[in-house]
Amino acid sequence: MVKRICILVLIVFVSLVIAACERGDYDNRSLVPDECAHLGNIGDWQPVWCDEFEEDGLPDPDRWGYDVGGHGWGNQELQYYTDADPNNAFIEDGILHIRALRTSQGGNDYTSARLVSKWRGDWEYGRIQVKARMPSGRGVWPAIWMLPTENRYGGWPKSGEIDIMEYVGYNPGLIHGTIHTDEYNHMHGTQIGYSKEVPTAEDEFHVYEMIWEPRRIELFIDGERFAIFGYNPLTNIDVENYAAWPFDQPFHLILNLAIGGTWGGAQGVDDSIFPQMMEVKYVRVFQKDYAAMDEEPPTPPGEITIQKTGPDHIRFMWDHAEDDVMVHRYEIFVDDELVGDTTLNAFNVTNLDPATEYEISIQAVDFAKNRSDAQSITVETDSP
Repeated sequence: MVKRICILVLIVFVSLVIAACERGDYDNRSLVPDECAHLGNIGDWQPVWCDEFEEDGLPDPDRWGYDVGGHGWGNQELQYYTDADPNNAFIEDGILHIRALRTSQGGNDYTSARLVSKWRGDWEYGRIQVKARMPSGRGVWPAIWMLPTENRYGGWPKSGEIDIMEYVGYNPGLIHGTIHTDEYNHMHGTQIGYSKEVPTAEDEFHVYEMIWEPRRIELFIDGERFAIFGYNPLTNIDVENYAAWPFDQPFHLILNLAIGGTWGGAQGVDDSIFPQMMEVKYVRVFQKDYAAMDEEPPTPPGEITIQKTGPDHIRFMWDHAEDDVMVHRYEIFVDDELVGDTTLNAFNVTNLDPATEYEISIQAVDFAKNRSDAQSITVETDSP
C-alpha cells in the first residue's frame, strides 16, 4: 500500500513538472538582486538595479563612479567635474544632490559632478526610472542620459547616445529627450528629439523614464509617453545599420549637472544663481527575462524586398517576424553561408562578385535562441 502511494505521488509530481514546462512557467523574480527585493515588478519587468539613496554621505561607490575633468566635454562646458567630492555630490535625507558651485578648479570657474554607472550598472535593453527635480537659472544644463559602455562601433557618435532627459535653465519648464547616432546627431543638426512642457520641473519631483527594447526606445514623464524612436529601413537605404541604430549593445547611466556650454550656455550664465542642484530621489532599472519567458520559435521573416543593387552589393529589407515574446536578431545567409546578423529589418551584403546570382536567406532568432524557418530570395548583382 505504501509503495502504491509513493508511485502515485511520484506520477503526480512528474505530471506537475511536465505541465509546468508545457505552460512555460518561469520565475518572474529570477533577475532581482537582494538590494532591489523591496521593489515590485512592473508587468514582466523585474527590478535588476536600484539606488534609493538611503544612506547620507557620498554616493555608493559600488553603484557610481565619476567622470572627472574640465576640458569642456565636447560642448564647451564651463564646469570642472570633481571626483567623489561631497561639495558636489552627496546624499542627505534620502535625496542625491548633484551640486554646481561658483568655485574655481582646474582652470574652470565652476565645479559640479558627473556620476556614471559604467562597469557597475550596464544594460542592453531595459526600463529605467529616475525621480528628479531640476535646478533653475540661466546657464544650468542637467541631464539624465546614457552612453555605450564598450563603444562597439567606435567613439561618439558612432556607438550612440540616449538622452532620457535634458533641461536648459534659460528655457524653464521644457524637458527634452533625444537620441544621437553617427548619421543623426547634433554636430550635423540631424539629431532626433522631442520636447514636453513640465511647468513644475524645478519645483517638484518627476519620474523620467525610458523603455528600451530591440528596435524601439520610448521616453515618458510621470508615466506619460512623449517620445518614440525607431528604425525605418525606407529612409536609411544608403546608411549602414549601426550608423542609424547602434542601440544593440550595453549602455550605462549618467547623471550630471553641466554649466554653460553650446546649449546650456547659449544665453550666458547668471552667476547670481549659485549654488544650484539637481536632486534625485531614486534610480530604478528593470529588465525582462526574455529567454525564460519564451515558449515558441519565431515565425519566418516576411517577404524580402530588394532596395538597391550594385556590382558588389545587395541592399534589402523585410517585414519583421513575430515571436511570442520578442525577436532578438536576424541572421543573414548568402548561399547558405552566414555573413552577418542584425536586430533591424534591413541589411546590406557587400564584397560580392558582379553579374552573379546569389540566394539570400534570413532567419529570425529569439532570446531563447530558437530559430525560425528561413525566408529566401534569389538576386543577381549588377554588371560592372
